[in-house]
Amino acid sequence: MMAEVVLQLMQGMASQDNIGLLIQVAWLAFFVFYLLYGQKLQVKVMLKEVESSLYRLKAMRDQGRSIAISTIKEVGNLSEDPSARVDRILDHVYIPPVDLDPSGIIRRLEHIIDVRDFRFKDEVRHMVPNADETQINNLTNMLEAALALNEIYKYVRHFYLLGKKTSSFYIVLQLQMILPQIMKECEAFASALRAFTLGQPIGDGIGALVSAKLMYGRASREIAEDIVVSEVPIEGRVAYVLKAKGPGGNVGKPGEAVKQILEEREGRVALIILVDAAQKLEGEKPGEIVEGTGVAIGGPGVDKYKVEEAATKYKVPVHAILVKEGIGDVVSTMRKEISNSADEVIKRIHRIVLENTKPGDCLIIAGIGNTMGIAQ
Repeated sequence: MMAEVVLQLMQGMASQDNIGLLIQVAWLAFFVFYLLYGQKLQVKVMLKEVESSLYRLKAMRDQGRSIAISTIKEVGNLSEDPSARVDRILDHVYIPPVDLDPSGIIRRLEHIIDVRDFRFKDEVRHMVPNADETQINNLTNMLEAALALNEIYKYVRHFYLLGKKTSSFYIVLQLQMILPQIMKECEAFASALRAFTLGQPIGDGIGALVSAKLMYGRASREIAEDIVVSEVPIEGRVAYVLKAKGPGGNVGKPGEAVKQILEEREGRVALIILVDAAQKLEGEKPGEIVEGTGVAIGGPGVDKYKVEEAATKYKVPVHAILVKEGIGDVVSTMRKEISNSADEVIKRIHRIVLENTKPGDCLIIAGIGNTMGIAQ
């Protein structure tokens, strides 16, 4: 009896040893498989995620092209198909000036930007010969948004196909890391198309809106290309308030305008205040206002350089008032929270003027940004 019990216990132990051995072999096989093929498997999963985003980008790109063609047909009442000309604009390539010799690069950069801007507007004039200046500016802005969607789609597709072709973990990883930000930008451009088509004010125009409120009902003159200025009394001072010429989509040349005023007055300006939209950080609310020092002008840097150079030449202090916005708000129809901030910005301008200038002084207030839908 005792011998039978001992035999059963030995058989049980042998069975448990076999199961443990099988588990160890399975873990070892999984470890070797993961070591050899784990990264490739991860690349395939990441490529699938990128691929789904690429489909969305393609849909937004195609929609942008379709809106651009249909709007140009509608505005111009065209009988012929403008698709070929629109496609040529959407594939337009911008080549910045060489920076190996930085001397004079701002002047060369401004020239290339001017030529590009002129060519876009000229293409629109050829497609829609009966359009007025406002419509030409709005259609040009719309084509810029469609072009941006096309460019982004092509770049993402390039790195997706490159990653797929080489199975490079690092190419696909970098693409996947920046993809959420890229998608946000594309969604912003896609929603901007509708605003540009209808000529509605966009978030970037908050600076122009502040200037329009200050100069409302006063005579204005064009002081630089597509920039108008009015003389506005504020707290016993004279303010040269300037903005882009509206209501068509336009940013003008605010840097040249500020420089012109400083040259006209031979530097007798007590203060420069620039109002512009700024990228909000996560956790900040749209329409939140902050103040700072420096030239608040975005873009390629030509206008910013001109203001910095002229202000430094005459030792004029430069204040900035920034209205915080999300990346999607900048080119989308202006939100209520952002438009409501204009009155608070004007209150802050009055306070800065009282604290930093004397009665009888002159100052410059520049509302920076796209003035679409905002007349002067």
